[in-house]
Amino acid sequence: MDSSHVSALQLKHAGIERQIHDEMSRPMPDAALIQALKKRKLRLKEEIVRF
Repeated sequence: MDSSHVSALQLKHAGIERQIHDEMSRPMPDAALIQALKKRKLRLKEEIVRF
C-alpha cells in the first residue's frame, strides 16, 4: 500500500475524531452516533496499523 493511501486513511481518522469531539460538545450528545463513529475510527486505525 502506498503512503498516499495511508495519508488518506489518517485524514479520515482525524475527521472522525473531530466529529466525535463536536458531538460530545453538544448539550445532549447522541450516544449511538458517538459509538458508531468510534467503531469506524477504530476500524480505520486498525487498517492504518496494518500498513
